[in-house]
Amino acid sequence: MGLPQPGLWLKRLWVLLEVAVHVVVGKVLLILFPDRVKRNILAMGEKTGMTRNPHFSHDNWIPTFFSTQYFWFVLKVRWQRLEDTTELGGLNWRGRDGSDVGWVELDVKAGED
Repeated sequence: MGLPQPGLWLKRLWVLLEVAVHVVVGKVLLILFPDRVKRNILAMGEKTGMTRNPHFSHDNWIPTFFSTQYFWFVLKVRWQRLEDTTELGGLNWRGRDGSDVGWVELDVKAGED
């Protein structure tokens, strides 16, 4: 495994700045307008059905948005997506280390080895 592509460092820097700005703006809005942010997040939860759960308590998870832990998690996921690549013209997906990841061949006939 060699050094990452030169453009990857620029993309990583851009993602770092993008996530940092997102978290800072979100935190400021959460401090200045807590009720409005709560309504927006609950509206997004309605689309997924999460808020229809009787055991759901927004007080437990809304404060986790825009936290330091949230920042590092989103940054890690976004950086991993930058490093994942696919091969052109095929279903074969290669991970960061270049090894083949399991894939299914759709044209195999029954009874063949």
